[in-house]
Amino acid sequence: MKLSASSLAFFAAVAAVAPGVSAFAPSTASSRARVTELFATKKVFIDGEAGTTGLQVRDRLGKRKDIEIISPPSELRKDEETRKKFINEADAVILCLPDAASIEASKMVDADNDRTVLIDASTAFRVDDEWTYGFPELSKDQYEAIKKSKRISNPGCYPTGFIGLTRPLVDAGIIPEGTPLTINAISGYSGGGKGLMEIYESGDAEPWGSYGFSLAHKHIPEMAKYSKLGKKPIFQPAVASFDQGMVVSVPLHYAWLKSGTKGKDMHEALVKYYEGSQFIEVMPAGEAEVKEAGLLERGAFLRPDTLKNTNKMQLFVFYNDEEEEALLCARLDNLGKGASGAAVQNLNLALGFEEDAGL
Repeated sequence: MKLSASSLAFFAAVAAVAPGVSAFAPSTASSRARVTELFATKKVFIDGEAGTTGLQVRDRLGKRKDIEIISPPSELRKDEETRKKFINEADAVILCLPDAASIEASKMVDADNDRTVLIDASTAFRVDDEWTYGFPELSKDQYEAIKKSKRISNPGCYPTGFIGLTRPLVDAGIIPEGTPLTINAISGYSGGGKGLMEIYESGDAEPWGSYGFSLAHKHIPEMAKYSKLGKKPIFQPAVASFDQGMVVSVPLHYAWLKSGTKGKDMHEALVKYYEGSQFIEVMPAGEAEVKEAGLLERGAFLRPDTLKNTNKMQLFVFYNDEEEEALLCARLDNLGKGASGAAVQNLNLALGFEEDAGL
């Protein structure tokens, strides 16, 4: 009899949790319990499930058989005792809340509860060393740390693009630590939450708007820390009249880079860094190859909404070696890889599911 791949995987898992016991032999009570735990449905509580990110997380998890979403009655969603009960009942909690509310929720975990995983989508814990930064592709060590962590901070949408572009080049020695970079980025209006969405969808909003003129955007600290630049970039974000998607752009002068660096060197460094990644793809090098691949609208425009409703991110390296200039661009869905998709990816890793489950 030939066993299917899924059957073989099942028996391998059984053997792994019950070493020395044949998969076909009668199981002991303890081994049965361990197998049951391995294949048990996990309970997930989305605290803030009525918000923009929370709704998308719920949509991504709602059809899965390996997860049970637990939710309080709508009238008790903000009741502290109810929230505390659900937080401690869950195997994992995804916090889709403002910073202050996330900090409050994190304190609701019982002192003797070492089981529940918290994944926070706010900025509250992103540079907190007691929390694991939830960017699995950051490094192999980061991927493994997320799998073991009980406290995971989901990256911001803009930082996902910026860090995804720059960290590999810093690690490769191409961009020296301390280099003062700038970021030009545009996002769909859903990034502003329900309030901004209502304004844009009413038809009263401006077609495009730049913001962040205090030069103190809340995403900047994580950009400086996890890019390993150690220098806060100048960040100029903008929002426009499309709902989801974004492009994050980082201009570079070759004079800032390792001596002798060319455009192809940066492209090759990114390709090597993300080899085997399920969700991050490095696109063809330079404008000519990107055009040839049909990746520019009307041969000229990089659309920000191409990856809407996915957990994917595409990285581009445009360059002009004669002028000694390059432009790095990341394209992603601000609510996908930039929020809910990343949260589900981190959930999968922390609970032992396949990384791409539900994605």
